Parts: sequence; C-alpha cells; structure tokens
Amino acid sequence: MSTSPSVLHPDLHGRVAIVTGASRGIGKALALRLAQEGADVVVAAKSEQSSARLPGSIHETAEAIRAKGGCALAVATDVRDEDAIRNMIECAIAEFGRVDILVNNAGAIWAQPISQTPPKRFDLMMQVNVRAAYIACYYALPHMVKQRWGHVLNMCPRLHSEPSPGKVAYMISKLGMARVAIGLADEHRGDNIAGNTLWPRTIIESQASINWNMAGRSQWRTPEILCDASLAIFAQEPHRATGRQWIDEDALRELAGITDFDRYWCEGKPPANPIYIDRW
Repeated sequence: MSTSPSVLHPDLHGRVAIVTGASRGIGKALALRLAQEGADVVVAAKSEQSSARLPGSIHETAEAIRAKGGCALAVATDVRDEDAIRNMIECAIAEFGRVDILVNNAGAIWAQPISQTPPKRFDLMMQVNVRAAYIACYYALPHMVKQRWGHVLNMCPRLHSEPSPGKVAYMISKLGMARVAIGLADEHRGDNIAGNTLWPRTIIESQASINWNMAGRSQWRTPEILCDASLAIFAQEPHRATGRQWIDEDALRELAGITDFDRYWCEGKPPANPIYIDRW
C-alpha cells in the first residue's frame, strides 16, 4: 500500500463515483472532493430544494462541481425506495457507462433511549441506513464485477458489542452497514472490489451535529478529514485494501503516513478534552 500524502490526491479521471446524501454536509464535501480529483460524480439525495431546516440540494452540489470544471449528474433519490436506488444506478450507467465508487453516506439518526424511540423512528433508520446500503450494493455490484474494479465505502462505526445506551436503534442500523461492507469484501475480493467502512474519531461538522446540538464547534472537526481518509482508501487497488473498518485517523496514518490531525479542527486547535465517538 502507498504510504505517501500523495494518496490523498489519486488520479480518478475515468472513474465514476456515486455519493448518497450528497446534498449537504459530509456527502457534499466528499462529492466535491471526488470531482476535484477527476471523478465524474452522481450526486444522490432526496433534497431537490434547499430549506432553512435542511440547507442544500442535489442541484446546488452538482452546480458547485460544474463551477469548478467537474462533471456531475444530480439524481433525486429517496433511499427508502428500492426503485429510486435502482434508478440511481441506472442513471449513472446511462450517463457515464460505469460505476467505480459507491459511497453509502445517506443517514438517519434518532439518538434516544428505546422507550423514547417509536417504531416509526426505528423503521426509518433501518430503511435509510442499512437497507439502503444493502440495496445500493445489490444494484451496483454487477457493474463493478463486469469491469473488475470497484470501491464500496459505508459510512458507519466499527462492529462492537458495547451497549450504546441512548442510541440502541441507531446503532443496530449503522452496525448492520458494517456487516454489509465486510461481507461484500469477502464475497468479491476475487473480483477486485473492495468493501470498507469509515467513521470519524471525533464529531464532524454537519447538519446532524448542528441539529442534534452535539457538543459545540470547538469539539468538531471539518469534513475534510473524512474526505482525505476516503481518498486515501480509493487510491488503493481494491483487492489490496478491503474488509477494513476504518477510523479516519487510522486510515490517514496507515495509508498516507499522516500523524498530525490538528489542522482538521474547526477552530484550528484541539479542545482541552476532546470528545471521541469512534466507539459509538
């Protein structure tokens, strides 16, 4: 594997990436970064119009990519709907002819105890998180197998057996995404298709961290750290970097040789007592 910061800027010209949840936050930042490195990007999310509660849209992200000389296709995608996910993949193939990178980033969160999590909230998280990731893989994999190259990256924590009080339903859905990724990795290693997960060590500045009042901005890192970690993974030949459940710092340390993470803090310096969420 490469051990140079140059892996943060792999040549992705000729590659096609799909990013779900790309209308804002981490998904938008990663879509922009993939385009910056040369990939054609399918911007997939439910939001077609920006609002005060949920600023950003697929069209704004696509326009931002095009404004910087990149190529983007905005596809309205409600990931709760199988037909919408299938259409997302079909649109990518119709427009660009291939799918090389699939980032299952779209997510739903409800961080409350079981007694305060009604079934409809549980169902929403299962649909948007694990079910959507599974279905997207199902429809993308035949194209990756045909071309014998592909990266699937699920944005979720590593598997563990800790109780996660106050987040039980959420963690059921997110850890299911990890099972999808590592299972895919073993099933398709011989097809040169990677299945990995990625999760931040700290809270990342996003609409979720804002809406849920997760600590304060001094405790947040910018989405750039996840973008750098993602690109370091995509720089690897798939069969050589698969089946891993990465934390952003670990990916950057192992794949890019980066050990100083201070520049990623939103306020330019680490807090006195940082909050770590890598074992959510």
